[in-house]
Amino acid sequence: MPRPLYEHHQLSKLRALGILYLFAIVVVLMLFGSEMAVVGIVSTLIGGGAVAMVTLSFSRLAVIVDSDEVRLTFGFGFPRKRIPRAHIVSHGTVRNSWLLGWGIRWIKGGRMWNVWGLDAVELVLADGKKFRIGTDEPETLNAALET
Repeated sequence: MPRPLYEHHQLSKLRALGILYLFAIVVVLMLFGSEMAVVGIVSTLIGGGAVAMVTLSFSRLAVIVDSDEVRLTFGFGFPRKRIPRAHIVSHGTVRNSWLLGWGIRWIKGGRMWNVWGLDAVELVLADGKKFRIGTDEPETLNAALET
């Protein structure tokens, strides 16, 4: 595997909010609950654990650019995507609308992977589809794709 020209791991700010939310629910149940507090805490931890796993899975996006391909990986290593550099026709920095949100999204003409923020680098692929990579370093990522 070629040496990376660019490697960046971006974290979502929602990660901390999700953990604080779960903690607040447990505290409220303990303080104001009755004999059903144990049931409430256990069900909150089970349900919250599932939500936490999904949140953590989509709270980090790793982007690695080397001479052969662009690799993207969310959270724990899944989902992941590989885009051969030979399939990239053009690229440039763009600013997303806040309406597009975060995560894996369908956008006009293609898809977007984003964990936080509005900045992205848009790739135009050989098949005419677009792929946007959300990043807090759009200029640096775009420059790495130039090399």
